[in-house]
Amino acid sequence: MKSAMTRRALLRGSAGVLLTTELGFAKASQPATKVNFAVPAGACDCHTHIIGDPAKFPFAPNRIYTPETASPKEMAALHRALHIQRVVIVTPSFYGTDNSATLYGMRARGRNARGVAVIGEKTSASDLRAMDRAGFRGIRLNLATAGQNDPAVARRLFESSIERIRSLNWHIQIFATLPVIAGMKDLVASAPVPVVFDHFGGAHAALGLGQPGWADLADLVRSGKAYVKISAAYRVSAQPGDYSDVIPLARALVEANPERVLWGTDWPHPDSTLVAGRAPTNITPLLQIDDGLLLNQLAVWVPDAGVRKKILVENPARVYGF
Repeated sequence: MKSAMTRRALLRGSAGVLLTTELGFAKASQPATKVNFAVPAGACDCHTHIIGDPAKFPFAPNRIYTPETASPKEMAALHRALHIQRVVIVTPSFYGTDNSATLYGMRARGRNARGVAVIGEKTSASDLRAMDRAGFRGIRLNLATAGQNDPAVARRLFESSIERIRSLNWHIQIFATLPVIAGMKDLVASAPVPVVFDHFGGAHAALGLGQPGWADLADLVRSGKAYVKISAAYRVSAQPGDYSDVIPLARALVEANPERVLWGTDWPHPDSTLVAGRAPTNITPLLQIDDGLLLNQLAVWVPDAGVRKKILVENPARVYGF
């Protein structure tokens, strides 16, 4: 994917603070395709990120990549074009456990925003209560981006996370591969808190419905024990353009249980792909994805307007407390 612009930057210091010169900030992508169906009032984009000015919102020193910026103003423009009222902002991996940029985006959006945080051992119970008051409604375990594919590690993190949030009425959001999901299926099925899987559960469209772990994901959705985001189709598909190879996956999940399906863009589409010779502190351009085209695929995957309303409005209202 090509970026709209490039920028030169100097990264210096053990803290990984970004000091920039001759900045040419690329703009995060905006829809090139108009929405071709009636988006219901109260629709929610359940997966976005805010990437603030690094002088105000420094990146984690142990990050695996450094993205370009994406502002609340740009996000507002995106959602005006998509006719999306509500948003869930998720803290991305490159901020570590610092949720400040997410909170910044939530405050800019007001009562139509909710947040999903990343926490660590130093995150106190009082910190969690303060985040709850600010509109956070869950925590994220981002295993896939870190390349963590050990189900035993996932199980340990999941169990400890339950104890941290069970009194808050929050959920646990998990970005993991299908084999990892399969390896923790029993824990998810018995969890006392809601569970949300990102991005088709990390499935690969080219491998179809028979790929290892897919049946486990579908079973959890069917039984009502987990939600799944049919989000970021470009991450799943091997057919850029209309992502037609994703259709069977999306329809299978919706047919399994339409009350446990959420939708999101993954805007501004950060690219966490590891590239030989690119240091974690080098600027990685945001992917230029047509979110109008992405949203139009929802009408292909879900032809019934009533079911689309469940996915865009009713299910997010239940999970995020709108």
